Amino acid sequence: MAIRTLEQENRRLKWTMLAPALIFIGVMIVFPIIYTVYLSLTDAFGAVNADSSFIGLLNFSDALSDMRRFWPAVGRTVVFTIAAVALELTLGLALAMLLRRPFRGMRWVRTIMMVPLLATPVAVGVLWLLILDPTTGIANTLLGFVGIPPQPFLGSIAQSLPTLVLIDVWQWTPMMTLLLLAGLSTLPNEPDEAALVDGASPWQRFRHVTLPMLTTTIITALVLRSVDALKTFDLIYATKGPGGGSSHEAETLNIYAYGLTFDYQEYGLAAAVLVVFTVIIVLIVLALRRRSAKAS
Repeated sequence: MAIRTLEQENRRLKWTMLAPALIFIGVMIVFPIIYTVYLSLTDAFGAVNADSSFIGLLNFSDALSDMRRFWPAVGRTVVFTIAAVALELTLGLALAMLLRRPFRGMRWVRTIMMVPLLATPVAVGVLWLLILDPTTGIANTLLGFVGIPPQPFLGSIAQSLPTLVLIDVWQWTPMMTLLLLAGLSTLPNEPDEAALVDGASPWQRFRHVTLPMLTTTIITALVLRSVDALKTFDLIYATKGPGGGSSHEAETLNIYAYGLTFDYQEYGLAAAVLVVFTVIIVLIVLALRRRSAKAS
């Protein structure tokens, strides 16, 4: 009986210690979500504390029927995320395989790889604005050495999104490399050695031995990076400004929702866009987690 009482006291103490953290999570995370959903069902406009009326799903209908700004922003968000994450995964996996075996200077290589991760996305955006400046940037100077004419890069409607993808790849490929390198370091050597004894080529060992064992790590890295890429805001805003450029050529859902909120004060519509955006992110995460569960 005394032991049971002690267990009850420990359980009560555990919840007492957890209560401040749970309250903090509820206030800082749950309340904003609930309030955003509430705003999405109203015609809030001009000021958050202004009088507003309940209009049901009208904001969602307006957003989903907006073929001029909303759906193009969805398309750019998807293209940016898929292109950036695919390149980061490919380059990250290649670099992780190269760094898997110890070599002279490996510590310096890993340290240099961390440099892009140390800067904030805004600082990275400003840095690349200087590098890619059409008139004074070093990028066009280097291209001139190999006979390529000057490029507008971020100043072009057609080149803006691909350029932003490459900037994102430059900054976040090291993170993907580190995640995959950590996964590679946990893999047993025996299956690879057995395949080597059987005469398998390096590509065959990678394709049929290493890659299947690394699947769970790859999917975990994809989940983390995909969610982060979907939410990209500061890099785009720092390089293209409000609206993703004068013709909205780099406007993603985050930039679109920001413009609705702070440029047009359409809080109800902006909240509806954010709710839809959140649902998209949750569905993607669930799909990737289901794929990870099947792989494991």
